[in-house]
Amino acid sequence: MSDPDVPKDDKPNDVNDVVDSANAGLAEAEAARADLPDTTADAAHDAHVDPDLAAFEEAERDYPGTFAAAQAAEAARVDAETSVVDDVRVTETEVYAAPHVHEESAMAGAAYTAPVANDAETRVVPSEPVLSPVLQQPIFVQAPEAPRERGNRGTAAGIGLLATLSFAVLYLGAALGLGAIAGDVTGANIGEAALAPLTTWGFWVPVVVFFIGFWLLGAIINRGRWGLWVVLGILVGLFAYAGHILGQLFEAPFWTLTAAQGNALVGEQLLAPLAIAAFVFARELTIWFGAWAARSGARKTELNAEAQREYERTLEAGPTLSR
Repeated sequence: MSDPDVPKDDKPNDVNDVVDSANAGLAEAEAARADLPDTTADAAHDAHVDPDLAAFEEAERDYPGTFAAAQAAEAARVDAETSVVDDVRVTETEVYAAPHVHEESAMAGAAYTAPVANDAETRVVPSEPVLSPVLQQPIFVQAPEAPRERGNRGTAAGIGLLATLSFAVLYLGAALGLGAIAGDVTGANIGEAALAPLTTWGFWVPVVVFFIGFWLLGAIINRGRWGLWVVLGILVGLFAYAGHILGQLFEAPFWTLTAAQGNALVGEQLLAPLAIAAFVFARELTIWFGAWAARSGARKTELNAEAQREYERTLEAGPTLSR
């Protein structure tokens, strides 16, 4: 019995050659499968009735190992026939699958080798959308401004105007009182006597000088304590005292006087009752109106401290974005 011919594993160059080779292999495989069962049955039958095999077995029993090589060869022959049948079955499966595989490979090759009609029509579509980088815009945060300290000079000047008005009333009253003591002012002419000084330099110069002294002292003390007004109020009194003497010089008027006449006039006014009254009034008014200015200065100091604390809290909290 001859072994069936197995088709060689040659790679066909054409689809038709592959199909023809597959059909031929199938035919040979069918023929081999038709012959194998009969051959196997005959060999099994001969094995039972073959006298040579019986003689071999008897000789093997008498001489162990003598015919082992023959048995190994027979077993190898049976294994070879079994492997041929398996190869035929595998070949049949490959033949059925080969046309499809080659057809798909041919289609893929045609797709890769097909010429491009127009390069301009070719477009590359990204698998994912390309996101342009987003530039981080800087955010400018304005730093909080340090609080401005509230001064008390403007308030002191306003209080000084009220003090000046009071000084003017007291100074006019003192002049009328001294005139009444001298007999120059009576009940009949008191109205004229009260209006007459309002048109003279001797009345307005000390009033204006008192205001200047009070305002300068308020600018120096600013938010200071009331004790400073009490101690330094004497300076405003001296301003008013000097203003009285200067007013008398303007009243003369001093540009028409000689040096001797001017010195004599100043000497007469140094201890004049109205000059002393101007000093006392200015001194007392500065003390009492200075208390008002000092209280206002203390309030401004408290507000400044609170504003500074709020500014420091804002710096510690850091910048914030507001919509």
